Amino acid sequence: MEKSPPRPTDRPARTSPARDPWWDNTRFVSATLIVVLHTIGSIMSRHEPLAAYQVGTWAFRVPAFVVLAGVFSGAGPLGPRQLRNLLRSIVLPALVFSLLFSLESYALGAPFKLHVVQLPWTLWFLMALFFWRLLLPLVVQLRHPLLITTAVSLGVGYIDGFGLTFSASRVLVYLPLFYFGWRLGQGMLRDWFETRWSLPVAVTGLVASCAVGWWWHEDIQGTWLSMRHAYRADTPLGMEGAWLIRLAVLASAAVLTLCLLRVMPRRRLPWISTLGSGGFTIYLLHPLVILPLREKGLIARADTYAELGALLVGAVVLAAVLGSPWVRRLVQPLTRPPVDRFLFAPQPATPDGVGKPTADELSKRLEKRPVSHHNDSDRELTYG
Repeated sequence: MEKSPPRPTDRPARTSPARDPWWDNTRFVSATLIVVLHTIGSIMSRHEPLAAYQVGTWAFRVPAFVVLAGVFSGAGPLGPRQLRNLLRSIVLPALVFSLLFSLESYALGAPFKLHVVQLPWTLWFLMALFFWRLLLPLVVQLRHPLLITTAVSLGVGYIDGFGLTFSASRVLVYLPLFYFGWRLGQGMLRDWFETRWSLPVAVTGLVASCAVGWWWHEDIQGTWLSMRHAYRADTPLGMEGAWLIRLAVLASAAVLTLCLLRVMPRRRLPWISTLGSGGFTIYLLHPLVILPLREKGLIARADTYAELGALLVGAVVLAAVLGSPWVRRLVQPLTRPPVDRFLFAPQPATPDGVGKPTADELSKRLEKRPVSHHNDSDRELTYG
């Protein structure tokens, strides 16, 4: 019998325990798949294998990130510490990298445009994550949270007003997966991660996803996977049945994410586990590296199988470099801006008058504190 997956908690330890390599391994795989996709995105239409990759690995990229974000989120009331973490680790990095993206685009010849309500490229995820964290304490108060959030996710496709602004469409469409991830963190489906029979089933699911991408990528419309816009009338089931397609896509994403987690090694892997702990940095930095290569036409030059292979290897190497500890330390002022002193108001003093918990409060915290293998960086952002 395998070990049960560790359960994240709402109260991180005050010490710095070792990270759980299972989550870091998953982070690196998902982050690398995203880097590869964004590297080949501009030339996918010219090469069928690349289009097959886009469809076959879809569930292991953004949906897996959404589920992991839910796993490491707390559903309790948002106190001062949680709210400050949301600003420090999500909102500020999103604005900083949005500005960097604007400056880089301007340097490459595009008109300068400051993105705020509609963040560019991958940064939509941070805006969505901010709203998911705010919504989760409300969602868990519902009698049937998964059913209601799924109904909202399916229904919002009929409202034209929801789209890219503030990532509104994706916030609501992916909300069931975010809640699903939180339930996994609370121990739901634990038997799936423990029983022997689930491993071959999970491998079969991964193979099936790749097969679907290879054989049917031309039949799967990009709008079904992007979750950015309202339904379109040209879907096979028409407007009346468009919600069934979205339901099937979301259900497939949940199942395939479970398959990915089941096959992912839980032991520490050389390099992979270390690089996975820098998933946040990989996610934020890679567009800034890929954009000039794409705009200067360097990626478009890849045409032969050897050149495409070199491009894919280069994308994996890029993910590894950006996730390395020295790069994370170098860019930490950007990914976690040191703004506490001049941005946040002083914390009110606790009963002992010095801003620290009393002895009784500290004793209660230590008694209630569960054994956990996650540190603050695990909880603040699922990928970093």
